[in-house]
Amino acid sequence: MIPSTRRAGVLLHPTSLPCGTLADAPRWLEFLHASGFCVWQMLPLGVPLTGLSPYQSVSAFAVDPSLFPQGDMDPAGYADWQARQAHWLDDFARFTVIKGEQGGTPWTEWPRALRDREPGVMVRFDIAHGEALDAVRRGQYRAVAYWHGLRAQAAARGILLFGDMPIFVAHDSADVWARRDLFLLDAGGYPEVVTGVPPDYFSETGQRWGNPHYNWTAMRADGFAWWRARLAAHFDWFDLVRIDHFRGLAAAWHIPASEPTAVHGEWVPTPGAELLQAIADSMGPLPLVAEDLGIITPDVTALRRQFNLPNMAVLQFAFDGHADNPHKPGNVRPDTVYYTGTHDNDTTAGWWQALPEAVREPVMAQLGVDDAGAVPDIMVDTVLNSRAGLAILPLQDLLGLGSTARMNTPGTVTGNWAWRFAWDALTPELISRLLEKNRKAQRCPIPNSG
Repeated sequence: MIPSTRRAGVLLHPTSLPCGTLADAPRWLEFLHASGFCVWQMLPLGVPLTGLSPYQSVSAFAVDPSLFPQGDMDPAGYADWQARQAHWLDDFARFTVIKGEQGGTPWTEWPRALRDREPGVMVRFDIAHGEALDAVRRGQYRAVAYWHGLRAQAAARGILLFGDMPIFVAHDSADVWARRDLFLLDAGGYPEVVTGVPPDYFSETGQRWGNPHYNWTAMRADGFAWWRARLAAHFDWFDLVRIDHFRGLAAAWHIPASEPTAVHGEWVPTPGAELLQAIADSMGPLPLVAEDLGIITPDVTALRRQFNLPNMAVLQFAFDGHADNPHKPGNVRPDTVYYTGTHDNDTTAGWWQALPEAVREPVMAQLGVDDAGAVPDIMVDTVLNSRAGLAILPLQDLLGLGSTARMNTPGTVTGNWAWRFAWDALTPELISRLLEKNRKAQRCPIPNSG
């Protein structure tokens, strides 16, 4: 649920900070506060499975310790925290140490005793690797300790932290290795069906993501305990959490694992209402945002509204001939998080520069702009001045940067996730201009001068 105050925030992953880690976060919070922003949205903080993508990680609970400066080590606090997190922490530590010893190979290729977690073998492994296992746990604790201090700094400035949670988890992850019963796997641990989306106007073969599907029968049997623990962990870290591919909580596209593309599959209903109700019953109102971009069916919208969850809209998607396009400024509702673009879009300046001349004229007409060079900045203003309860702007768009600053190009494997800004780009003039934009749009409590 979006707070009643009209708010504005900036989308920036920690790897895009000048030093590439959260060591720069305190100074970044000062910039947000001085500029009149009160939300910081970031991408998932998990440990990337391969490469730099934060959307395929080795754990649904662990964070990437390389993003964090080393927080304080309080022995009493560590012991208490370790006991409370044992439901995921111990298996994550084992997975990390074993994977290192096995040269990074997937867990399905480990020696059978380790792959199948034979009890006697695991006990002996724990005894023989106690120091290495504890080092992994301590790395997680130090990240948590640093984050607690950072979150306090954000709260003192009236800034909410907005996180992101992929709906599916990677097959080669501690979660799937430790809880094979919660996923649709064969006797060897391989997926029977995998995730993706069917063909559409973006891709004639669809998208085959390859994650395993959940065994919802098993998850329902214990009241969705794994999911409740997962959401509780995210709510410990963030004030607001986006669920990526929210439509997967209404129905998910099941692709036979043997299929090389997503063409052949079927929609299988998901007990999303039962799941969200179980979470709400144990945690109260859900500070979730539903990522509902793409082709959305009425059942997805009904599920979102049943739990009073805001949706997403993207201004770059607004310029077509359909009056009912939900991305058009006039159709955006207060229960919406409105973006110029997301981490998967080109920057707004890059998008505009790439548009054919024939398309530019109707875009300018819809925005009421005569000067083509002003379009990217007017799009920032359009989002800020919309009815959306929360306006989110990528830093690249606030800086007016072109395609070289793009964060990610879906369907490509190189050149992504690497963009960083420089501190000298955040000039006093920029801060003053952004503060005035937020003031005019009546977003966020405006900070006191000085």
